[in-house]
Amino acid sequence: MTDPEPRAARSSRGTTGAWPLIRAERTALATDLADLTDEQWTTPSLCTELTVREVLAHLTAGASLNSVRWLAGVIRCRFDFDKQVAMRLAEQLGATPSETLERFRRVVPSTTKPPLPTLAMLGETIVHGEDIRRPLGIVRDHPIETVTQVAEYYRGSDLVVLAKGRVDGLTLTATDGPFTTGAGPLVSGPTLALVMAMTGRAAYCDDLEGDGVELLRSRCETA
Repeated sequence: MTDPEPRAARSSRGTTGAWPLIRAERTALATDLADLTDEQWTTPSLCTELTVREVLAHLTAGASLNSVRWLAGVIRCRFDFDKQVAMRLAEQLGATPSETLERFRRVVPSTTKPPLPTLAMLGETIVHGEDIRRPLGIVRDHPIETVTQVAEYYRGSDLVVLAKGRVDGLTLTATDGPFTTGAGPLVSGPTLALVMAMTGRAAYCDDLEGDGVELLRSRCETA
């Protein structure tokens, strides 16, 4: 297991921390989804085998699950972490898409989290938000400071999702911000696209350039 609080997490500490950024991202996502049709809610997301509605329920679950409940669920599911994720998602899905969205709105201000670094929660919010937006054709202009923090977190962590290992041997350079990391064949593009590719979203490799893009794409597709 890698350092659960790498350099980006330590350097981001301050009077406010990541929670205001998480709330802002949740608020923006709820706004973007306010007028979806029933058909749009069933759109496949970038998360394998999950619809956009199910991914939103997964985000609600993450914002509703403290360390005690997380551990209880792990034990109940006999340490099958995928089974626990599915169980918690089902708890938050609701009977209708409107109920799914309302449940998510209620957790917008939540600071409840499983035993993860707060920056991991910010990363989950942004990455899963884009898992939803991209298939729907919705574009959010994320603050560059926010996505840079997330990129810095993922470059040094495989804690929640393989990221550090996925970009090993590559140079990643943002074209819209200060983020850069690694050594090897170049992968360059928007910081958000780098974050999404680092976390295994092959679709975002289409937004990247450089000699290392196809290697990164292959690592996304075999994850």
